[in-house]
Amino acid sequence: MKTKTESLPKDGLAGLKENFAADAISGFVVFLLALPLSLGIAKASDFPPVMGLVTAIIGGMLVSMISGSKLTIKGPAAGLIVIVVSAVAEFGGGETGWHLALGAMVLAGIVQILFGIFKLGRLVDFFPLSAIHGMLAAIGMIIIFKQIPVLLDVDPVLTKGKTPFGLIAAIPTFLQNLDPKASLIGIISLWIMMEWGSVKVPYLKLLPAPLVVLMVAIPGELLLDFQGTLPKYSLVQIGSLVDNIKMNVDFSGIHQTGTFIKFVVMFALVGSLESLLTVKAIDMLDPFKRKSNANQDLIAVGIGNTFAAFLGGLPMISEVARSSANVSNGARTRWANFFHGFFLLAFLLLASSYMELIPNTALAAMLISVGIKLAHPDKFYHIFKIGKEQLAVFLITIFFTLYKDLLVGIGAGILLKIIFHLLQGAPFRSLFSAQASVSFSGKDYILEVEKAAVFTNFLGIKSRLEAIPLGMNVTLDFSKTTLVDHNVMESIYQFKDEYRATGGTIELIGLEDHISLSDYKTATRIKSVVS
Repeated sequence: MKTKTESLPKDGLAGLKENFAADAISGFVVFLLALPLSLGIAKASDFPPVMGLVTAIIGGMLVSMISGSKLTIKGPAAGLIVIVVSAVAEFGGGETGWHLALGAMVLAGIVQILFGIFKLGRLVDFFPLSAIHGMLAAIGMIIIFKQIPVLLDVDPVLTKGKTPFGLIAAIPTFLQNLDPKASLIGIISLWIMMEWGSVKVPYLKLLPAPLVVLMVAIPGELLLDFQGTLPKYSLVQIGSLVDNIKMNVDFSGIHQTGTFIKFVVMFALVGSLESLLTVKAIDMLDPFKRKSNANQDLIAVGIGNTFAAFLGGLPMISEVARSSANVSNGARTRWANFFHGFFLLAFLLLASSYMELIPNTALAAMLISVGIKLAHPDKFYHIFKIGKEQLAVFLITIFFTLYKDLLVGIGAGILLKIIFHLLQGAPFRSLFSAQASVSFSGKDYILEVEKAAVFTNFLGIKSRLEAIPLGMNVTLDFSKTTLVDHNVMESIYQFKDEYRATGGTIELIGLEDHISLSDYKTATRIKSVVS
């Protein structure tokens, strides 16, 4: 009988030989997804569209070789559009803004490398889940607001300088100035993106929705003669790869010290968070149950981002939608990510002229569908089910992200969460210092937590959990805590499942006297007052 280790797919060149067919097929399917999305993300970010493909190619062909995860796909992400377009605008807009934004991206890539070197991948546990979900929902809303005028094919001049709230207010103006032909293609494309998953015909469902959009939108554009009757902004303008690939970075933006530092922090922080969350999610989908090295993956993404920014590319992350598609299409190793980059490069070199037949309204439809998934009403309901206090953090993060920016939004969410913890009885000194002790006898381990177990001190608790040898009988005792928050409950249950998979056992005790703030399994628990 083969052991678990022996049955794992091989890595390196041996893995390429062993899994060539499975990884090449999956890489090709992901390439079909990544091609239009990378173009759309770059265009929405005020970068030359070809730079979205450059980033995806680097993420596939370079970063795959050094990444810490086997099945994630690296490339530009819709979740970073908001930061990129803001950086371009604040650095002066246009080509100048693009070059100066690249300077901040290079430094952010170096910061990500340092995050990995100093093993800060675990910092994802410091951020409250409700604030992270609020940040992602706000990003989804901003993507929708910014892409509505593109979907309607209105003159970009009408959207220039508008905030998210300004874009909402301007929707009547956009409707008055829409182009009927281009809008029709956009609306049909959006319908395909939203409804393709409901198609009942099995062989049709094998086609990715973005590919179906292109199969409909390009013939539609040719039939309606976009090139002869509509402005240039109605179609994707790729430009020459040879003309664009050079040292495009400009570091003179560092003289705008506050702006420069702000975007370095935002690129490094938000990009790292999204990457780490994706790696965590894809590990759970991996049929071989391999555990990624989060710190090595941060180093790899940081190297990719540094290299891409020098050449003019967008920031990359481990992207969740393409990574999920990679797993579902049978990928076995990192070579699937490599193949996705290889196919993008081949298409760009051999068939780039065909990309300029793509209507921008079709790309807008793809991005709006991504925004809807990020900000779907189900997300709001899910957070509400976890607890009303979680919903408050979620909503305040959304509001301040829309009103100001992502850093202010996530900061507001964290601050409100800390205020809630103080009101719920957590001693202030325990917020940032874990009161936890470990005792053991033979194979029996007891981890006793006192005071409060909350997102701000969980790293200390987690380090003690990770130090426990595999295969032990572990008891987690929360009887001396006044508060155990949702983040900790979520992490404890995940750790419980992972630890049991190694042959160990885990028992939670001491929560009997705690009140759950909702019926949700991992809701916050507060110790009841006994008279």
